[in-house]
Amino acid sequence: MNSIISLSVLGVLVLFLGILKKKTWLLPLILPGLLISLVMTVLHWNMNRGLFHNMIIIDNTGVAFSAVLIFSTFLIFMLAAQYYRKVIRPLDDIYAIMIFALVGAVLMCYFGNLIMLFIGIETLSIALYVLAGSHKEAITSNEATLKYFLLGSFLSGFLLFGIALLYGSSGSFDLYTIHAYVVSHIQQGLPPMFKAGLFLLIIGLSFKIAIAPFHFWAPDVYEGTPTLLTAFMASVVKIASVVAMYRFFSITFFGIHGVWEMTVAILAGITIIIGNVTGIYQPNLKRMLAYSSISHSGYMMLAMVAFSGYTATALLFYAVAYSVATISAFAILILVREAKGNDYFGSFNNLAKHNRIEAFTLAVAMLSLTGIPPLAGFMGKYFLFSAAIEQGWLWLVIIAIAGSAVSVGYYFKPIIAMYFREDQETVLQAGPSYKAHILFLTLLTILLGFLPFLLSGLI
Repeated sequence: MNSIISLSVLGVLVLFLGILKKKTWLLPLILPGLLISLVMTVLHWNMNRGLFHNMIIIDNTGVAFSAVLIFSTFLIFMLAAQYYRKVIRPLDDIYAIMIFALVGAVLMCYFGNLIMLFIGIETLSIALYVLAGSHKEAITSNEATLKYFLLGSFLSGFLLFGIALLYGSSGSFDLYTIHAYVVSHIQQGLPPMFKAGLFLLIIGLSFKIAIAPFHFWAPDVYEGTPTLLTAFMASVVKIASVVAMYRFFSITFFGIHGVWEMTVAILAGITIIIGNVTGIYQPNLKRMLAYSSISHSGYMMLAMVAFSGYTATALLFYAVAYSVATISAFAILILVREAKGNDYFGSFNNLAKHNRIEAFTLAVAMLSLTGIPPLAGFMGKYFLFSAAIEQGWLWLVIIAIAGSAVSVGYYFKPIIAMYFREDQETVLQAGPSYKAHILFLTLLTILLGFLPFLLSGLI
């Protein structure tokens, strides 16, 4: 709870600095502020208590994933100075909205009540509608925010209607009360109103995660949104939405199978297939990363159908591996778009000749997202696939492995372009601190691959 308060205060302070027109003070305030919030989050470890009549539940699962979200946001803000270095206008509004979006994401990790879930999702979503259209001069940014707002608002109605039906059936918004209701009615069968509410809730959350067939907004919105904010959407927002769905199912349907898992398993399989197959045909890196995020949503959905004492740890490791690799890829994408004006794969030709650190960083990120050993992405998939096989989901794991094999076709495109395609020489403009940051991301990806026990067994 202290982390939620500290992040909210940090967002207000950023807006206050904007009033004082202290643009140069923003990042020196935000970066230490995020680290302080991270420490406050970790201090909640083993607390295991409910607040406000269990509307917020502080447990190790929520603490671990909140720490991942705050750390990922810190990594993204480390890229902000480079990305906005030529921007003259004040940036306090963008930074503050990102922090408020993070507050919503953290709430989604701690909710113990469906009302708090909805508040967290809407806090996150409303901030994202603004961020997607923050580049007012670009028509693609305006298009992205309009699509995201219209579709997001429509699907939020599904989510709210689903919550209302669940409340009408069980008589409570509390997850543990709903769990008791499910246990008491599972033998004679859950009423149709409850099943309808559950189905609508799954649809609403699937849109936020970009699960097929509710994924169609993601490529256009990702492509039109400013690149730094796309990195935020593809990592922090994605993980928060997955964790919210996992938290709902792990508490409400703990020990109960057959009610929802086949629906989620089919959605996961379709998402993996569509994300990977469609990703092959994308002409540029940013749009390809959008389909990459869709496919990884499908992989993370395996955690929803493979509940065991091992699943939360597997999902945590996968979330960290995916987030670090995705932020690494966007870090290089920012430099290439700045130097070339676009991010088509041809812009990466011969990049490794004069930009060895940047090329190596992007190559490691692509290999990790593919699941090539011994990188973190491979270990993340190994943990998730093992958990799914133990629970009898062999057919879904086979689809996931096939999807990973297909993903080689598009993840290797920028690697081939950087190391094996000849073109005019390109020198990316990255300062020493930026290079140190992307090297840290690369080393973290490699380190987690060799030392997975650093995160395994935490929750």
